[in-house]
Amino acid sequence: MSILKLDKVVAGYGGTSILKGVDLSLEAGEIGVIVGPNGAGKSTTLKAMFGLLKVTSGSIVFDGHDITNRPAEKLAKLGMAFVPQEANVFKTMSVHENLEMGAYVRRDDFSGLLSRVYDIFPPLKDKRNQPAGELSGGQRQMVAVGRALMIDPKLILLDEPTAGLSPLFMSEIFDRILAVNATGVTVAMVEQNAKQALGIAHKGFVLAGGTNRFTDTGEALLADPEVARSFLGG
Repeated sequence: MSILKLDKVVAGYGGTSILKGVDLSLEAGEIGVIVGPNGAGKSTTLKAMFGLLKVTSGSIVFDGHDITNRPAEKLAKLGMAFVPQEANVFKTMSVHENLEMGAYVRRDDFSGLLSRVYDIFPPLKDKRNQPAGELSGGQRQMVAVGRALMIDPKLILLDEPTAGLSPLFMSEIFDRILAVNATGVTVAMVEQNAKQALGIAHKGFVLAGGTNRFTDTGEALLADPEVARSFLGG
């Protein structure tokens, strides 16, 4: 049974449909990567999943619950976390305080979750008392993902996690995403660095014009000449 299923989702802004019937399905424990040109509807798809814009047609089911147009705060309680591309850390708070803020829905002892986050992101443990705003872009991204993990999610949505990072930090973030996934968390990710992202994906979804152009395993999409020519730069 799929942990996440989008069926013919139509959504957009101000009466304009950006998504025009997007389908997506992930099994528990998979990494799904959404790629495509600018304006294809990639980030819009994540926002539709997380209740940040109105779905006008179609359905979204998460872990057996129909979550179509359900508010984001209720999705967090069901076990879905979202890491936006920008403004995703509290810059004046320390790394540790940022992580504690991520546990806002918990009423139990979350020290074990903190230890797990520090295990996944070792650089954060050394900088746990440093303001997040003083960190490098890659380390701030680790804080953002780590904070999302503090609700112990079943599914984490990542919007352009390597945007603006150096190639070295890009590789580091992809390695950390694999480490997150290895703990059993399902990952749905939008990424411009399509080749590297599809290289770690169980499933890939190529969007163009608000619809699915290609859906297959990450490996198969990387090997598809038409996908390579049209969407991967060669």
